[in-house]
Amino acid sequence: MLSRESKRSARVEILIGKSARIHGDIDFAGGLHLDGRVTGSVRADGASGSMLSVSESGCIEGSVEVANVVLNGTVKGDIHANERVVLGPCSKVQGDVHYGVIETAAGAEILGRLVPAAARQDDHGPQIAEEEKAEGGRTAKAEV
Repeated sequence: MLSRESKRSARVEILIGKSARIHGDIDFAGGLHLDGRVTGSVRADGASGSMLSVSESGCIEGSVEVANVVLNGTVKGDIHANERVVLGPCSKVQGDVHYGVIETAAGAEILGRLVPAAARQDDHGPQIAEEEKAEGGRTAKAEV
């Protein structure tokens, strides 16, 4: 799923095991691999190249703000990844996915909007977002 170059630069510095349950936000730098459950937001510092990987058993109930996300588990919240998002075949997202580049496997489920980084930088992007808020937002389910 990730290119060889991306795999080399992805270094896991923090591991949260399958039996771990965290209630609260996580702020980290570098790489984080999640097998357990987090109830709260997961954010990486502003450094480019930060990486979050979530296994099939991993679950985040909150927003995600990390440069690179590899998801095989579940996220119940918005994902903001200004570089890359990789959605594996068992991934489930209940929220909007904001991405620079996205890669989706067959079987990935998204209940929300896909928002490319180019749309956020477009002059009409904020206006469109405000119009959607005024309409109560648009929600779509896509199975790829």
